[in-house]
Amino acid sequence: MRLVQIAVPTGYLEAIKKVLSDNDIQYVLSEETSGRDIAAVVSFPLPAGTVEPILNELKEAGIDQEDYTVVLEASTVISRPFEVLKEQWEEAEADSRISRAELKTRANDLLPTRLTFFTMTAVSAIVATAGVLMDSAAVVVGSMVIAPLVGPALSASVGTVIDDHDLRRTGIRWQLLGVILAVVSATVFALILRYANLVPPGIAITDISQVDERLTPDFLALAIAIGAGVAGALSLSTGVSAALVGVMIAVALIPPAAVIGIGIAWGMPMVVLGSSILLILNMLAINLAALGVFWNLGYRPSSWFRVDVVKSQLIKRVAFLVIVILGISVFLGVVTFASYQASVQEDAIEGAVHAALDDPAYEEMSVIDIAIIRTDQPILAQPARVIVTIGYPRGTESVGVADEIATAIEEQLDRSIEVDVRHVERERSG
Repeated sequence: MRLVQIAVPTGYLEAIKKVLSDNDIQYVLSEETSGRDIAAVVSFPLPAGTVEPILNELKEAGIDQEDYTVVLEASTVISRPFEVLKEQWEEAEADSRISRAELKTRANDLLPTRLTFFTMTAVSAIVATAGVLMDSAAVVVGSMVIAPLVGPALSASVGTVIDDHDLRRTGIRWQLLGVILAVVSATVFALILRYANLVPPGIAITDISQVDERLTPDFLALAIAIGAGVAGALSLSTGVSAALVGVMIAVALIPPAAVIGIGIAWGMPMVVLGSSILLILNMLAINLAALGVFWNLGYRPSSWFRVDVVKSQLIKRVAFLVIVILGISVFLGVVTFASYQASVQEDAIEGAVHAALDDPAYEEMSVIDIAIIRTDQPILAQPARVIVTIGYPRGTESVGVADEIATAIEEQLDRSIEVDVRHVERERSG
């Protein structure tokens, strides 16, 4: 619910009263004594989704941007006429989105001061870097909570659809600066950790699950980024708090930036490449989704003669984003296929091992563990070595089982592969 207050210029009071009466809106007039060219101040409550159409009617009646108009959020309205008005608009299937002016205000409010934005971005990147190296999902999530990236991501899209050049430029500029600052902060912090020996010197970066998750992005990453953009746009346009959605947007941006910094600090170009692709993809997808949601919700420039111009510009920007995303999607397709192929290979290897031990000669043996060591290629890695650990009772003959397992695996993969079989003698009580 909203409370609207408008300073009505002299000569327009009757026209304004007619608009409100025609829409069955209960209003209050306050006498204006400031001596300015204002006849009165009119106040009236409205359901949130009706603010923009009513303001458009009032604009046609003579209210323009030079006049004093305030839209306040009202927690409670106790009025039977208001309830009737609300039911009428609900029956007319009025949308629940907030007005264009309120959307612009909320988008501006999501942009903190420069000092706050850059400080919080740097701190969130540093915390994310520490969380990734600790392999702690809780710490990484904590870094997302303090990341202030939701504001620029949504402000750029709002500025585009309502034709506010300053808001659009600020959103785009802060997005770029925020991501660059996050990568730089993560890199500097990771370098300090490495060369000050604050992490184990022999740490295997790619074995850390928080790093590995962001080395080979697939189509699921695209779905996450699009979902973040859609959720962010809907939360902003319906007046819902964007705090939780901000965490989802930060999920798509802060951890990949941290992994890029770690890759730079440890001199691992493939880590940097994979995470950079993920970061760029997420940024583009978030902006694309937000643009589509805001436009489809009906947000347009305040000047109707600018609608076609903005629509043309929007189509060009959307086309650019789609082309770039499709280009990156080729890489995602390769990664997705490689992940599928790796899963198939692992199933084939495990099946071959179990099939080899199904021989009656090895009925006393059981598989304890199967470890598959892959080549160093980050994307199209192939199984290079298989380590099979089997258990057997004391006194059981195990000669020849290694050859049987190796043969079974090579038949499944249709190529030779190094197979190590480790024997563990087991003994059960009783």
